[in-house]
Amino acid sequence: MGSEQGRRLRRDAEANRQRIMAAARTVFAERGLGAPLEDVARQAEVNIATLYRRFPDREALIEAVLTDRMTDLARLAEEAMLNPDPWEGFKGFVERICAMQAADRAVTEAFTACFPDSPAMEEPRSRAIEALDALIRRAQQQHRLRPEITSSDVILFLMANTGVLSSTRHVAPGAWQRLVALLLDSCRPEAPASPLPPVPGPEELHDAMLAARPRR
Repeated sequence: MGSEQGRRLRRDAEANRQRIMAAARTVFAERGLGAPLEDVARQAEVNIATLYRRFPDREALIEAVLTDRMTDLARLAEEAMLNPDPWEGFKGFVERICAMQAADRAVTEAFTACFPDSPAMEEPRSRAIEALDALIRRAQQQHRLRPEITSSDVILFLMANTGVLSSTRHVAPGAWQRLVALLLDSCRPEAPASPLPPVPGPEELHDAMLAARPRR
């Protein structure tokens, strides 16, 4: 009886965790990562004490949600590698992740400003960068992408899109699409061949993401 009760309690605890995660994804998507945790608990139909038993603080809950989102990003990059046209694969990947930012306020913050050193996010982040690098190399080898483009440029695109979305989300919700189209046009090999300034290095981008992290 005790063993059966223990299994039931574990099942209940996992069900609560999944409800809280689903609620957090919804609430953070609509209101951003600073949304009150009481709203998450209400959406999940649990009390706030139950939420804190599953996630000891806000950072733990946000990290769990954003790890899921980073896993989505890795999957999109890997799917893009399956496109037989390397330019369409690269273009489609950039468009899809920017659309994710536009649809989900948590994603807008996640890709560029939150948890850049999270151990839980390291595996999907590494997968995403590895697939993106391979996607870029393939497009460049077939002369479908400017040879100067690197994965750091894609991070800059996301940071630029974050800025546009933060200013236009409620007043001009389609503005980000024009930005992305212009950025992608600049990546094509037939784009005006003006030399590009140096791309920021990984450490510089890391510091920039830390500086941009929302304060809560």
